[in-house]
Amino acid sequence: MLEPAPPFAVQFVGAGPGAAAHLTLGALKALTEADVVILDRLVGAEVLALIPAHVERVDVGKEGFGPSTPQSTICDLIVTHARNGRRVVRLKGGDCGIFGRLDEEIEALEAAGIGFAIVPGLTAATVAAARIGQSLTRRGRNASLRILTGHNMAGFAEQDWRGLARAGEVAAIYMGKASARFIQGRLMMHGAATDTPVTLVENVSRDDERVTGATLATLTQAVAGATGPAIILYGLAPRPAAATLPQLKEAFA
Repeated sequence: MLEPAPPFAVQFVGAGPGAAAHLTLGALKALTEADVVILDRLVGAEVLALIPAHVERVDVGKEGFGPSTPQSTICDLIVTHARNGRRVVRLKGGDCGIFGRLDEEIEALEAAGIGFAIVPGLTAATVAAARIGQSLTRRGRNASLRILTGHNMAGFAEQDWRGLARAGEVAAIYMGKASARFIQGRLMMHGAATDTPVTLVENVSRDDERVTGATLATLTQAVAGATGPAIILYGLAPRPAAATLPQLKEAFA
């Protein structure tokens, strides 16, 4: 009979959006002490390079509208490795608690009587805003920030479009490329100004990062050429100074 798993046998770790510079010290410690790392597709190559060679890696990547490891399989892998006495890191891109299916995996551990800990990570929204020289909240502009998904299990995700259409609102929209036209239409239907600034940041913090400034009216054109993971910053535009983006890239590389 297998021995019970030790307390906190599993650590859920946020890897940040890509660059190793955005990995926390707690996340680095968890990776170096792990026996096995069960990792997502969106974990950056720089972060993967920090995992010691002796640590087993298990790729359980998911791709929107593409090949994916079933969630039940992922949960079974985490539980099995923990029950075998291994120190497990479940490594997720960004922050593991934002659109990372964290609750489903926690519930599987709780049902198996296995302890866990959560090591938060930087999410794409905060890093993307920093890359374009903007803050996500600003006095006199927006007293709230919405973190939205472009689609859910039922399809394109409905939101509080009327509230979001008000002047000065800011939202970070994850997984919004495929639903860009839907989002654009819903916002315009509810009175959003067509010149509302929108910024698309593709491959946030990685070598192939691309920033596209647009408006609500040109949102669909902005996402048309995007092939990598991207976040839409609704209500924010890159700062106009020509030197700003190169300086930010050096500062946060």
